[in-house]
This record gives sequence, structure tokens and C-alpha cells, in this order.
Amino acid sequence: MLRGIYGDPERYERQYWSKWGPGVYVTGDGAKRDRDGYFWLLGRVDDVINVAGHRIGTMEVESALVDHPNVAEAAVVGRAHEIKGQAIAAFVTLKDGTPGSSNLMDDLKEHVVRKIGAIARPDDVLFTADLPKTRSGKIMRRLLRDIAEGKALGDTTTLADPGVVAELKANYDEEHG
Repeated sequence: MLRGIYGDPERYERQYWSKWGPGVYVTGDGAKRDRDGYFWLLGRVDDVINVAGHRIGTMEVESALVDHPNVAEAAVVGRAHEIKGQAIAAFVTLKDGTPGSSNLMDDLKEHVVRKIGAIARPDDVLFTADLPKTRSGKIMRRLLRDIAEGKALGDTTTLADPGVVAELKANYDEEHG
């Protein structure tokens, strides 16, 4: 845990200990507690997409997608958009037995609109069997951004299953080529 900022103890207090009140430390990660009392880590609170001047947290859109009864997991990234600045690209893993379809894609987009608002509607939804993760289970959003923007993939040596990202890129290129 961070114990201070060298040469600036007041900034340390201001930056990490004053936002939510005494005794509450701001880590930069969002979390929620479910009905059973378990904590769910949701991701960085500063990971935002700028859509037409609106700052939208990726965590918010991912939470809205996972709230849909057919979604098991979701990851959201921003991709360049010539009018809006950035567009939302969602990579969605469906629950077992749920087939991906254009109707479900439209339903997921509308679900996000109902939960957050029209500005958060994903431009792209790609169904995937798995998301690229490190061996510790962290989703590699950097690679998802590369896929959504049609860039060459960066370093994949830390992935638990490098084949996942190659398959995702092929599927994304096929749909949005």
C-alpha cells in the first residue's frame, strides 16, 4: 500500500484520504457489494471513453451489459470515431446455451440505453466465447482496443490463452471489415 508521496505529505492526504471522508482510502478501482455481502471489483474508475464530449466509464457500460440475463461477461473499450471522437465497442461472452444473434445484439444495445442512457449505446457488439486475459485473470483491454481499431496486435506473451485474441481479431475483422 502506498505510504506517502515523497516530499509532499499534504498531497498524499488530499489525493488518497479526503475524497470520501475519514478512514476511507481511494484506490482508483470501483467495487460493489452484492446481496450476499461479497465484493465485486469492477475495474478502474478512471477508465473512461469520451463519446461526443460525454465521459462514460467503461465499468458502467460493462455493468449494464452483465446485468442482462443472457450475458456472462463483458469488456468495453473506446475506438476512434470521426464524428463522436470515440465510439463504444463491447466484447460480450454469453451464458451457456445462449446463441448470439442480431436480435440479441440490438437488445443488448437497448439494455444499455435503458440502464445508462442513449449516449452510452455501444456502436459495436461482438460475441466471443472468451476474452483475452492474463494468467491472473485480468482482461487485456489494450488488446481489445487494438482489435476494435484495426491495429496490429501488441505483445500477447502475458496472455493465458493467446489463441483467444487471434480468434477475436478474425471475428471482429469479418464483422466490421
